[in-house]
Amino acid sequence: MILFFQQTASERSDVTVLAVACSQTLSSHELEKLCWLFGGAECLLQEKLEGYYVGPRREMITPWSTNAVEITQNMGLQGIERIEEYFPVSAKNAEHDPMLQRLYDGLDQRLFFTDRKPEPILFIENLENYNEQEGLALSKEEIDYLKQVSTDLGRKLTDSEVFGFAQINSEHCRHKIFGGTFVIDGKEMESSLFQLIKKTTQENPNKILSAYKDNVAFAQGPIAEQFAPADHATSDYFIIKDIETVLSLKAETHNFPTTVEPFNGASTGTGGEIRDRMGGGKGSWPIAGTAVYMTSYTREGGKSWEELLPVRRWLYQTPEQILIKASNGASDFGNKFGQPLICGSVLTFEHQENKDTNDTLYGYDKVIMLAGGVGYGTKRDCLKGKPETGNQIVVMGGDNYRIGLGGGSVSSVDTGRYSSGIELNAVQRANAEMQKRTYNVVRALCEEDENPVVSIHDHGSAGHVNCLSELVEDCGG
Repeated sequence: MILFFQQTASERSDVTVLAVACSQTLSSHELEKLCWLFGGAECLLQEKLEGYYVGPRREMITPWSTNAVEITQNMGLQGIERIEEYFPVSAKNAEHDPMLQRLYDGLDQRLFFTDRKPEPILFIENLENYNEQEGLALSKEEIDYLKQVSTDLGRKLTDSEVFGFAQINSEHCRHKIFGGTFVIDGKEMESSLFQLIKKTTQENPNKILSAYKDNVAFAQGPIAEQFAPADHATSDYFIIKDIETVLSLKAETHNFPTTVEPFNGASTGTGGEIRDRMGGGKGSWPIAGTAVYMTSYTREGGKSWEELLPVRRWLYQTPEQILIKASNGASDFGNKFGQPLICGSVLTFEHQENKDTNDTLYGYDKVIMLAGGVGYGTKRDCLKGKPETGNQIVVMGGDNYRIGLGGGSVSSVDTGRYSSGIELNAVQRANAEMQKRTYNVVRALCEEDENPVVSIHDHGSAGHVNCLSELVEDCGG
């Protein structure tokens, strides 16, 4: 059952409709509570509202709803499952953000209803066509490899197998490039770029306890006082005890998502970096974040060097829009989660090689968004245990959509290579409130005398496909 409440802002004439999904009939007293919560809103007692409205996509529960429902639970209201805001518009072509919103022709009792059925397993007949259709960014060599796997198995590969291979084998973090053959001026180097990066730690480990094998790196920290409840399972007294700490450091790029949808791209870049520090060892805690942005010239005026190169046609957002929206997105997630964004930098760059012949133009046309941060944990929990048969796999967090699931592979290609639908689907949607709830659980486990976690992993680009396979990489699951 869905109830509609009409809310009018006192300082202006805006009208908002709040849709409340209930699993049971509410009493008149409970309706009064909701009207009070909604600032004196009127309960319309109608099963359907006519007109055009812009509001959240029916498939996606918003962070706002997550918070609103929790408030009703704290008020003692039972059976409220979802609350969303809708804004009346005058035309069926009204402007809205198709990534997060949709335009509704009336609001009715099926407002939150979805009837998408799971599709049957598909055996892939043509790998080249499926690669192009789904934006998997598989190279010819990778397609040849999969064809050989199919031959060895004596059957066609399934859609989930091919899709999973593409995400795990993607260039999302450029590990294939980092680990590939390193050639400078035609001469093959004795080690890969990744081996060079790791070499500094191998030769001078100093206080590093874990690096290049987890979601974060850990270094030895000081003895610190931990102020936490004696028992997290109930309301309890807080106690102080000394713990031996480790300090965590993390940085990751979120280039493609921030290029396509700067606010959510950078927001989930910051969120993903926070998750990585939550997922270090057997769990750890974030403290503060940083954000770095690199774009082509913004051409906001007054800078003579920005006029030397021609303006290009931007597929999604201009560099100026990216810098504004991405900065807002990263700060927004940090503020809602409860982690300050303490510093960062911006670099704009364009360059013309061989100016006399107008040979080649270079620039950060696919923006670079680098999210980083610091945190801490207990030395006891800084190394992962080895999963064994019989261990339970627990997934925590909000609803899992297809969004972000293709982020691993689509990040590998030029922006605009695939349809906007595929590229927008590959960008995660930020939900800092739900992530904070997950963090509360992780922190509680880490503050207990015994942490039951064997190994923990963050759930980011490519979703289940990546995080669950990496979690049980050594043993299967």
